[in-house]
Amino acid sequence: MSLADAPEKLDQAVLNEKVKEDPGKAFIDAFDAGDELTEASFTLERGVGAKVSQDGRRFTRMPRADLDAFGEWTNHLPKREAGPVAQSCISCHSAPYANGAGPNPLNAIVDPLHSGDPAKYLHRNTPHLFALGAVQRIAEEMTAELKAAEAKLEADACKLNERVSVRLVAKSVEFGTLSAKPMLSPETGTCVADYDRSGVEGVDEDLIVRMFGWKGSHATLRAFTRHAAHNELGMQAEELVGSHDGDHDGVTNELSVGDLTALTVYMAALERPVSRLELHRRGILQLEPEERAQIERGEEKLAEAKCTTCHMPVMSVSTPIFSEPSLQEGFQETVFPSGQKTADAGLAADTAIWFDLTSDSPNNHVELPGGEVVNLGAFPKAEDGSALVAWYSDFKRHDMGEKLADPVDVHGFGASVWPTASLAGVGSTGPWLHDGNATTLEDAILAHGGEAEESRLAYEALPEEDRAALIAFLENLILIDLDPEEEEEEHAARDAAPGVVRKAALEVNAIPPVKPAAQLR
Repeated sequence: MSLADAPEKLDQAVLNEKVKEDPGKAFIDAFDAGDELTEASFTLERGVGAKVSQDGRRFTRMPRADLDAFGEWTNHLPKREAGPVAQSCISCHSAPYANGAGPNPLNAIVDPLHSGDPAKYLHRNTPHLFALGAVQRIAEEMTAELKAAEAKLEADACKLNERVSVRLVAKSVEFGTLSAKPMLSPETGTCVADYDRSGVEGVDEDLIVRMFGWKGSHATLRAFTRHAAHNELGMQAEELVGSHDGDHDGVTNELSVGDLTALTVYMAALERPVSRLELHRRGILQLEPEERAQIERGEEKLAEAKCTTCHMPVMSVSTPIFSEPSLQEGFQETVFPSGQKTADAGLAADTAIWFDLTSDSPNNHVELPGGEVVNLGAFPKAEDGSALVAWYSDFKRHDMGEKLADPVDVHGFGASVWPTASLAGVGSTGPWLHDGNATTLEDAILAHGGEAEESRLAYEALPEEDRAALIAFLENLILIDLDPEEEEEEHAARDAAPGVVRKAALEVNAIPPVKPAAQLR
């Protein structure tokens, strides 16, 4: 991990021209630019930090709602929730390597209500940033299914001229019931649906599946990124505040529209989490028979304890193409928060940057012992062309009980309600839970309550050896960098021993040495 000076701001128009010339190269160029931006150490001159107080401070670990003079912390636009705390993305997203998670000292301390009361502060542990394009695509396809059911319900209500209901189901996940009765539109005089959304469960009433942010408050990776840049870095995107100096640090236009496009594409296309079992089966590492058997047994116990009811092991993405900007209803912005039309800023369908989740990840291309080169950064492809995404989530919100409740309910759907957290990479991302309060995976399991209490009790009832096996399976779900380092010393080491995968990544994840026959790109 290294920090570099921030690159020049990226012009969206330049990206658009590249898309017209060569879409594949435009994708790689955007990915590389996003890589630079996540590793960049932004300076005060570039706009990092914010005017925290009158005495010149630009960063603060604790929210400062007490600083309420003109331009100070509590008067920033948009309303500040945290920080700023850092100069770079990877100074927090760092474990087990760049773009990963973070330890407790890097927790974000958030005061979204500007209470100034530490008892009401929210603590947010740093999540990893890998393969997030698959998360958005699953949410987009689920939303499309829910919206289709909503539209059909309106047609049925008007056709039958009576109240009708439908069970909301997307990718086999149930989201409650939606009802509607016919009514005449006061604008057009035609029949429209008068919806009753009181039976909708686990998703917002608009039926848009939101999975970014610990509470699922953002639908798109782009929206999440500009929100985090503002709060954690004090880097205000042009599309967030226009030409205004919303954080009063004397700098405007701190991140361009092109910068946000590049950051979004980069995080969307980062390599997927894998498992030790998969690496063993591909001949990339060697597991002892006893260890392999324990992990496989743990996978069975995870299902027996009904953990996989919510932590669904695999979801398919029927059309595994990620597009920035998104082309999906509910995810496609027409107007930025700044008020500028996205089309005027250069974001349009005909110049969208896109890539295939099943083939185009630039990272973790590996030559297997038999000579086959595989892209382990990409998601496996099913026979029907869909992507198989092992994300271990049902993309639905659940009440998780008192132990996992926030001190305040910010979003209005419950302080103890959370989208099902992914288990992808969970063996590499401790501490665990939204606040990093679980020092072991067992701690995290035992904190489950509410709708997950039955599964927690089932886990507690398992014999000790079965609980150990279940934990071993979770520890087997890892993040790993299988690409060679660029540093000269590591080039020399790789030339001398080409079968050795990046040593630091293996040590962090406690992975045994790779078989000598395995070679990397």
